[in-house]
Amino acid sequence: MSRTPSEETHAAPAAGLPESLLEEIAEGAVDRELGRILPFEQVSRLDAAGFGALRVPREAGGPGLSIEDLIGEVIRLAQADSNIAHLYRGHFGFVESLRFQPEEIRRLWYARVLAGATVGNASTEKGGNALGTLNTVLSRDAAGGWRLDGEKFYSTGTVFSDYTRVSAAEPDGSPGRRFAVVATDAPGVTVHDDWDGFGQRLTGTGTTVFEAVPVEPLAVLNRVAGTHETVHEAAFFQLYLLAVQAGIARAALRDAVALVARRTRTFNTSGSGLPFRHDPLIQQIIGTMSAKTMVAEAVVREVARVHDRSLAAGLAAGTAEPGFGGELPAAVYEAELAVEKAQVTVPAIVLEVTQELFQTVGASATARTKALDRHWRNAQTVATHNPIVFRARSIGDYEVNGALPEGLNAIGDAPGPAAGTHPAGSAAPATSLDRDAGEDSGAAR
Repeated sequence: MSRTPSEETHAAPAAGLPESLLEEIAEGAVDRELGRILPFEQVSRLDAAGFGALRVPREAGGPGLSIEDLIGEVIRLAQADSNIAHLYRGHFGFVESLRFQPEEIRRLWYARVLAGATVGNASTEKGGNALGTLNTVLSRDAAGGWRLDGEKFYSTGTVFSDYTRVSAAEPDGSPGRRFAVVATDAPGVTVHDDWDGFGQRLTGTGTTVFEAVPVEPLAVLNRVAGTHETVHEAAFFQLYLLAVQAGIARAALRDAVALVARRTRTFNTSGSGLPFRHDPLIQQIIGTMSAKTMVAEAVVREVARVHDRSLAAGLAAGTAEPGFGGELPAAVYEAELAVEKAQVTVPAIVLEVTQELFQTVGASATARTKALDRHWRNAQTVATHNPIVFRARSIGDYEVNGALPEGLNAIGDAPGPAAGTHPAGSAAPATSLDRDAGEDSGAAR
């Protein structure tokens, strides 16, 4: 059932998640993977521990962790189980967006989050919507209240959450969008676990259907293109995915070390005849994995620090104040630049680590019961969220021409005489829609 501010507030861990809880989550990861067991119990434990409230500001009664500190916790959780870390992505994106909402909305939703409520994501439509448009709509009923109708795919985390945030077209058909936050157990909401990707299989991703769902007044959130909110959230959603990848690299290294440490068999072709733990060639592979894991995590943490500085620069300039119409400080865009550079580099490093795991012990590593392939599958799936080549192009345009990068803000069918084509020399029309709230087609959810 959806939790309300009147319920008991959970204590968010100011010093991070208990190691004992993370160890319990890690211990069951293989069994959950092999049995396709959705982690409802583990998510419930994390909710009760206050994980979802880590970014609630101190002035709102929360622990007020920095983005850097939150990302450190996400990396730790992703090392234990990358599915569970990933499924909170929409929730933390929602919490970030609250900083830019009116006071009455902040007060209501911060209180709910502090009470342990979580908010999933339902933003992307699987097809049939032109780029820059949405088929999901908000409308007024006869009594003047809001109603939501539509269907979303890639709605990561929604099946585990009390609420889900849904992107919807403006009721009058004008460009842009709003967000509706609805309870997952509300009349007219149906959540399907039909995600069939080969990785991140337990994120609860799939289809969510909304049929005349009532929306409370303080759950309709406006979004204005080009604001600090849109720039910040677009970059934050991508940073979160990079943190999940860093955790996957950690997990692959952990499992490789454990395999080598306990292995007694060797090959006559090794040249040394030593146990694997003492073989210099195997040690070299582990050392390479360790170095790459450190580099990936260091990059992600540095990007998180840039996010903290960019957010602070904007807020100091009043970008969260109602009616702010000034120019955004240049520092605001540094978060998007940093995250795009990391997107070009970190996924490739992590995929190398997950592949090198299989060089450490031979064919026994491919045993299905070990589920070691999940690290590569999960890393590859997360890496598909945004075409990396687009990010590299964007960075190049900035370096050569000074063009500021634009965060992902719309997914849909391409315009032109045929799907996926444009007349020579033409370009897709600009869209006023903001970041796609953390999910896009062709990606892991």
